[in-house]
Amino acid sequence: MKHRILVINPGSTSTKIAVYEDETPLFTKSVEHGQRDLEKFAEIFDQYEMRKEVLVKALESENVPLRSLTAVVARGGLLPPVQAGAYRVNDDMVFQLKYRPQNEHASNLGAPIAYAIAQEIGVDSYVYDPVTVDELEPIARITGLPEMERKGMGHNLNMRASAIRHARDVGRPYQELTLIVAHLGGGITLSLHKNGRMIDMISDDEGPFSPERAGGLPVFQVIKMATSPGYDYKKMMKKVKTQGGLKGLCGLTDAREIQKRIAEGDAKLALIYEAMAHNIAKNIGKLAVVVGGKVDAIILTGGIANSKMVTDWIAERVGFIAPVALIPGENEMQALAEGCLRVLRGEEKAREFVKSA
Repeated sequence: MKHRILVINPGSTSTKIAVYEDETPLFTKSVEHGQRDLEKFAEIFDQYEMRKEVLVKALESENVPLRSLTAVVARGGLLPPVQAGAYRVNDDMVFQLKYRPQNEHASNLGAPIAYAIAQEIGVDSYVYDPVTVDELEPIARITGLPEMERKGMGHNLNMRASAIRHARDVGRPYQELTLIVAHLGGGITLSLHKNGRMIDMISDDEGPFSPERAGGLPVFQVIKMATSPGYDYKKMMKKVKTQGGLKGLCGLTDAREIQKRIAEGDAKLALIYEAMAHNIAKNIGKLAVVVGGKVDAIILTGGIANSKMVTDWIAERVGFIAPVALIPGENEMQALAEGCLRVLRGEEKAREFVKSA
């Protein structure tokens, strides 16, 4: 039996929509939402009807009847910490995302929209590997301050999908491999996979700097800057999240333009770009020591994994640990579809979400 799966991925300024028939995409599209359109809505959940209508119109324009769908899967929003894999969307999950999300983000709309459509046509809806998947071991959570604890929050969907895909490519069960996965995108996160779990992680606020994010910083200097005149919480967060990294250091974020200028002889830019790769490699090394260097493969994924210059620099530094595999791109829609498909085929079992107190 073939399965037809609707995939929903709401982002800050777009709604990505796809329909897959088994592993094959029938169509994928991204509907952009202008700033003027979004300014009409005071809260994220006020966008619900607008986003749902955009999705229904997209299906109509592609001649995909709602009743032809086998299941609906959405990018998981900011739920409380959950285990990896699939969760069936239910009333508790919708309540949690509407009234008690961990943070405000458009992805919180994915599950409620999926649930409404699925209920209308009598099928199940799911989320898969939300950003809040947290399987860190107890020892990995401890920091140097009792008030702070490390959390497993990052690009979990693409990192875990890349790990599962690599396992399939080499013909071995994912649960038997020890893998380090580095997601190289606008933010950079890294994860350590062992026995089918992400047992440690380096998040984008503590690891390498990226095109826009500052990454881990000397904490004494951070405290000094954050308490200087002219800075407050919002300004400091904006600086480290959207004005740091390559953007702050050289005013550029496009890898193609950076590499073009390096080829033309810009030595300073070459040093900055290599420094990003250097920091990625150092953090891969951090995770490798957790398992005594016994790593089956290091996987580089995300948009920057398309940059041969960066991946070569990283491979030169970490190749002694394990072979380096490249799975470039974000791959979120495919990852959602394939995760849902494994549930529909009985290869994985979906969990039931229970809202937190």
